Amino acid sequence: MSAKRIIRQYGLWDSPITPLSLTRGIRLSDVAWDEDGTLAWLEGRPERSVVVLQPPTGEAIRDLNDQYSIRARLGYGGGDFTIGKGDAYFVAADSGRIYRQPLQAGAAYPITPAFGRAAAPKLSPNGRWVVFVHSYEDQDSLAIVDSLGKSWPQKLVSGEDFYMQPTWHPDGQQIAWIAWNHPNMPWDGTRLTMANLSFQQGRLPAAAEVFTINGDEHTSIFQPEFSPDGRHLAYVSDQSGWWHIYLYDLQNGNHRPLTEGDAEHGSPAWVQGMRTFNFSPDGKSLFFIRNQGGSATLWQADISSGRATCLEMGDEYTWLEQIAAAPDGERLALIASAGRTPTRLVVYNLPQGRLMGGNLRIIRRSTAEDQPAETYSHPRVIEWASPDGGKVHGVYYPPHNPAFESRGLPPLIVLVHGGPTSQRTTAFDSQVQFFTSRGFAVLLVNHRGSTGYGRAYRDMLRGNWGIYDVQDSVSGLRYLAGKKLVDEHRAVIMGGSAGGYTVLKALQDFPDTFKAGINLYGISNQLTSAIHMHKFEAHYSDSLLGPLPDAAEVYRQRSPIFFADAIRVPLAIFHGEDDEVVSLSNSEELAATLKRKGVPHIFHVYAGEGHGFRKPETILHLYSEIENFVKQYVIYT
Repeated sequence: MSAKRIIRQYGLWDSPITPLSLTRGIRLSDVAWDEDGTLAWLEGRPERSVVVLQPPTGEAIRDLNDQYSIRARLGYGGGDFTIGKGDAYFVAADSGRIYRQPLQAGAAYPITPAFGRAAAPKLSPNGRWVVFVHSYEDQDSLAIVDSLGKSWPQKLVSGEDFYMQPTWHPDGQQIAWIAWNHPNMPWDGTRLTMANLSFQQGRLPAAAEVFTINGDEHTSIFQPEFSPDGRHLAYVSDQSGWWHIYLYDLQNGNHRPLTEGDAEHGSPAWVQGMRTFNFSPDGKSLFFIRNQGGSATLWQADISSGRATCLEMGDEYTWLEQIAAAPDGERLALIASAGRTPTRLVVYNLPQGRLMGGNLRIIRRSTAEDQPAETYSHPRVIEWASPDGGKVHGVYYPPHNPAFESRGLPPLIVLVHGGPTSQRTTAFDSQVQFFTSRGFAVLLVNHRGSTGYGRAYRDMLRGNWGIYDVQDSVSGLRYLAGKKLVDEHRAVIMGGSAGGYTVLKALQDFPDTFKAGINLYGISNQLTSAIHMHKFEAHYSDSLLGPLPDAAEVYRQRSPIFFADAIRVPLAIFHGEDDEVVSLSNSEELAATLKRKGVPHIFHVYAGEGHGFRKPETILHLYSEIENFVKQYVIYT
């Protein structure tokens, strides 16, 4: 017989998901195989990021080394390491240098100088060269170095504003990559480019001929990858209105789609090294991740016939990332999770293999998983109407805690993603479960302009930032209230970065809608943010608000700092002292205005934190403050 539930007001349930528990665990962000079957992955720990190895013999896992924090710091990061021919090549966080280290035993040593920032190292098929993305004084290029580091690196290709995802042809005579220029972002328009390489004795390879394969200013291309048999170059393009996988025949120059339908097979390239598909070692199949409505499934396509088959992984995993095919052709490694399944690194045995087809083996867990799945709220993908009658997408989590129940309707946390070109999915989200286990409902808003729903939906925020994202957050609240799922008068809006900006605009433009707001390092002044923005996003606002100086008045009208007097409800503000994306002054000026007007607020600045919080002590303090804040201003009033 199950224990009788305690009746207590929503928002006051005792939760096993404490602020302290949110500081535990690791981040799993990438995975790779070596030719001998060694599995490597990147773990983000509180003190550093490290490559972890599992030998093919089944021996215990171990860290690659205990000296370096492995993290590429070009833009928002990514492309941190690669492995091949028995060695790892990684980027050290402190110096930006590429290091080489044997997987079996031996110390790491640098193969590039401490000059600029490197990312996305890729080893040539013969193991002699490493091509990588390099940036110095905001000048990006593709560079190449010998894998032993005996020669000074040299530029291979330059002249574009940005480069990403370099990859080698199996014969080692060609490379392919993605490039784009301002004012585009990589989800706006990029070009898939190839180069034939020339070789001279005693010199590094050079690009002898460079040519564009596909893409333009209005077509987003993502993740080039050559087939192991050398016949095809696969890539993702949104030329149809959705990110689909295409095959380019290197012999006859034909392009053909391998996927179809209203689903995404690529992602917005916020970082280097993102991967949504991978060839089988024999080149006969391509494995890919399909994102439909914020849930992911695993598929296998036959290259010859084009026939695609869904590979069942069960309900335990509804979100998948960084797919990597094993060299034996019988297994796939993925980072996987679901609403009730914390993030894991898993290995999936393919049905046609000698191993037990369809079986999954858990290699690494991101948390202790000391809570049963029943502890967590189950996500529901929902849609509602925008003010103009179009569709808006989101994910709804009801309050859930096996030990408690309440009468009436629950308070709501409206969570707005950053970007603003991002997507909330059905992946495991400890922040969401922190709230639902306390008796809050949560709405993850994928407002117009979010990715995951096709190009047309993604482009809707052009010129409308600060309008559609705000309207969709408000209409989402009203939709749930109309369904009698939440208490409309006890709603909080919360977001970070661009999501924090939406919080401020919502409190300004709809002053009586939310009972409180929580702003994490959000933009309050669009003018100063655009002027001082880092290179990657330096012209992002050109499409979202308009080019400066012509659109200066639009920037002013969309800057909450100039209309902060309209904010009347309590506001919690959190910012990192070393934030290089959204200046601390955004939050300082806002807090000063609230103080002058006598608006209840809290304001915390975290030393040693940048754009996003990593330190355990910061996360502990942050969620303790948030819990107290919502109790004081939403539950107790």
